[in-house]
Amino acid sequence: MCRSIKTLRPPALPEEATEEDIRAAALQYVRKVSGFRAPAAHNREVFDRAVEEIAEATATLLRDLEVRGGAGAQARTG
Repeated sequence: MCRSIKTLRPPALPEEATEEDIRAAALQYVRKVSGFRAPAAHNREVFDRAVEEIAEATATLLRDLEVRGGAGAQARTG
């Protein structure tokens, strides 16, 4: 149905996740949970809203995570 969602935080990614990376992960999540690759017309709005909300939550999570002992922790404290 859909590819696996990849880890979006350092050190799994060499740099910070882009908005495109975050949105792609959110879309994959909504597809997996809903069971639909693409929603029917009558579900398009709720499907798109879910993708946007999950992308926002993911961006907040990645921004606020404290990764200790890695490059991300050094960048935040440097």
